[in-house]
Amino acid sequence: MRNWFDISAMLALTLWVGGMWAIGFIAAPALFRLIPTHMLAGMLAGKLFSLTALTGMTCGGWLVLHRFVRAGAGALRQSTFWLIVAMLVLTVIGQYYVAPIIDSLKHQALPLDVMQSVFRSRFATWHGIASLLFLIQSLLGLWLVTKQPSLFR
Repeated sequence: MRNWFDISAMLALTLWVGGMWAIGFIAAPALFRLIPTHMLAGMLAGKLFSLTALTGMTCGGWLVLHRFVRAGAGALRQSTFWLIVAMLVLTVIGQYYVAPIIDSLKHQALPLDVMQSVFRSRFATWHGIASLLFLIQSLLGLWLVTKQPSLFR
């Protein structure tokens, strides 16, 4: 039988990866389909991605702690540990390096939508980088979910 500590790690993994997939592949595309202005849809999507990143950093931190409590220094030899760390690093880069650049470009473009401004090209580049980071995180999350039984041994 699993104890509360293992169950909380399972819930953290579920919240982190499930939240990423729900926001990135369902909610954000829906916002751009349903909201008439891309500027508003982008603002809302950005807020959702920021909340997802903060949730991911919290859940990822808990999973790192879980690995160390369960495996001690042996966690450093586990692929699941390094998957969690890779996802955390990508999340931190996205949240504290890439997202501020994107936000800055949006603010510099005001009152125009950034895609109608002189910042369009730079925005598209940084948005592409953010999208690539998110895709890699999503794939790592998929890999982590498939390896989940090894997390709780």
